[in-house]
Amino acid sequence: MFQRGGADSPEAYIAELEEPRRSHIQALYDLIAQTVPDQAPHMMSGMIAFRTYHYKYASGREGDWAPVALANNKSSISVYVTATDADGYFAERYKARLPKANVGKSCIRFKRPEDIDLSVLVECVREGVALQMGQK
Repeated sequence: MFQRGGADSPEAYIAELEEPRRSHIQALYDLIAQTVPDQAPHMMSGMIAFRTYHYKYASGREGDWAPVALANNKSSISVYVTATDADGYFAERYKARLPKANVGKSCIRFKRPEDIDLSVLVECVREGVALQMGQK
């Protein structure tokens, strides 16, 4: 899935990457940070997470996760938007608007930022965070 490194900060994570991926991840990091400035970036599970929320399922399983995360993978870049509602996974609603991306339940994967419409990604991140954090 994603490459786990020893980075203890988003800056260190980005610095460990080789070009051109370093520039791609930096640009996306900056874009997401500007889009949701109140979501403090940090490292979580080997990727850059923006804020953290606590979840608890009816089964009793619980944990902490991020409403948005950014990861460098071996063959792609992943942006995770983990919001869900009664209609399902939020990121999947953007599949048709991101035709060059591989969109799964909570993950938007692409090779390079120029492969997708960044304004659509910004909209997905902004609305997904608002939904996940109960602001919508």
